[in-house]
Amino acid sequence: MSKTRGEVLEESRRKGVAAGAAAVATVALGAVVSLPVAAVAAVPTAILGWRWWRHRAENGIKF
Repeated sequence: MSKTRGEVLEESRRKGVAAGAAAVATVALGAVVSLPVAAVAAVPTAILGWRWWRHRAENGIKF
């Protein structure tokens, strides 16, 4: 069964919040700990951001 437009938008919002929170945590980690640690933490942040972007593109949601 396919999802309704509202469900797709809600899923996109959840993915966006997760990607944003990961980005904030990565920046804070870099400021508090060190840049190499932040560089390692940037990998999952990039993956979450990519999944959010791809979800929006596949479902025709404008940026």
